Parts: sequence; structure tokens; C-alpha cells
Amino acid sequence: MARVNAPEPGQTSSDRPLRVLVVDDDALVRAGLAMMLDGVHGIRVVGEAADGAEVPAAADALAPDVVLMDLRMPGVDGITATVRLRRRPDPPEVIVLTTFDADENILRALRAGAGGFLLKDTPPDRIVQAVRRVAEGEPILSPRVTRRLMERAAVQAGAYERAREALAALSPREGEVAVAVARGSSNAEIAAELFMTVATVKAHVSHVLDKLGLDNRTQIALLAHDAGLA
Repeated sequence: MARVNAPEPGQTSSDRPLRVLVVDDDALVRAGLAMMLDGVHGIRVVGEAADGAEVPAAADALAPDVVLMDLRMPGVDGITATVRLRRRPDPPEVIVLTTFDADENILRALRAGAGGFLLKDTPPDRIVQAVRRVAEGEPILSPRVTRRLMERAAVQAGAYERAREALAALSPREGEVAVAVARGSSNAEIAAELFMTVATVKAHVSHVLDKLGLDNRTQIALLAHDAGLA
């Protein structure tokens, strides 16, 4: 059930504090965040919600500037709620605040339109800073999350370069066959697509395996995907 704080009468948009909506299925977490943020000058928690399903109505009623969004909730999860919020006209900024820092969670949240991704063990002063900065349109990630993304990017960049270098050893025709294999085409389909016999396709596949030191078609497909060719 959403909790709503009544608006303060007589306040203008220029002097009103940043309005924050806290969304988390844990009542203790909501209470802790509300207590922490309400004690900060220039920030006011205007409401709470226990599930992503409550967010649209709360956003309509409260017009928050920033939403602190949990990821895992029993009804509508934080990613879905974020997508729905960010599709609105003049949407609030969203900071995902979670205990789960798996790469897929980080990327899904950022692709959904979140302006920040913080872990729940983030010190209170950094959460406060994040609310202010994200409200101004400046994305913010916790240091641990930033390191994870940088490591992921480095790994992906390294895999891309290695794959491109390996595939450069193939002839143009062998390269075409490798890409077709990566797309899941059978030998017969490759033969029809590239205007060659099935026997010739099999020969090219064997040459690709030998040149690249691979064992099977799956490894060819993975290499082509790493190179961004399929």
C-alpha cells in the first residue's frame, strides 16, 4: 500500500525541495530511507510504495522528481516499473537501489532508463548526493558498479579484437561460411545461399576449423558473435 505525504501549502516550484518517492517491498528499508532523506535540507520524501504496480498512481499523485526503485518486488519488478515511468511525458528520474549487482541487472536497469544504479550498502551521504545529481540529469553509479561495467567492457573489447584477428586468417569465402554457420544455417542452406555444393561447404567448414584451431561449429559461431559478425 502506498504512503503519501500531503503537499506543503504556499510553496513555489523555485523553493520547493526535491520530491522523492521510495519504492521497496521491505517496510524497514522504506522507513530507513525516508528517515534519512527527510532529514536532509532540500530533499523531501513525498511517498512510499511497496511494489512497482503502485508506482504509476503514486507518480500521478505526487509528481516526484526522483524515484528510488528496488529491483526485486513480488508483483511488478523495478525494471518494468522503470520502463513504464520513463515512457511518460516529463518523467521522474529513477535511481535503482538494490542488493543485486549482477551485470544483467545493471545493464537492464540502465537500458530501461534509470539515471543511477546504487547498492543498498552505499553510504547515506552518497545516496543523498546521488539524488541531487540525478535530479539535475547527471547519471551516477556506485563505484563497485562502475568497476563491474568497466571490467565487462574490457573483457568484451578484448574478445572482439581477438575474434577479429582470428577470423582475418580466413579467406573471404571461408569468412562467409563462418558467418552463415554462426547464424545457424545448415550445410544445405549455406550451399543454396552462397551458390556452392554441399560438399564444398563441408570442405570450407573443415578449413575454418583447422585454421582457427576449433573443434566444432558452435565454436565457430561463438567466435563470429564475438567479432560482431552475426
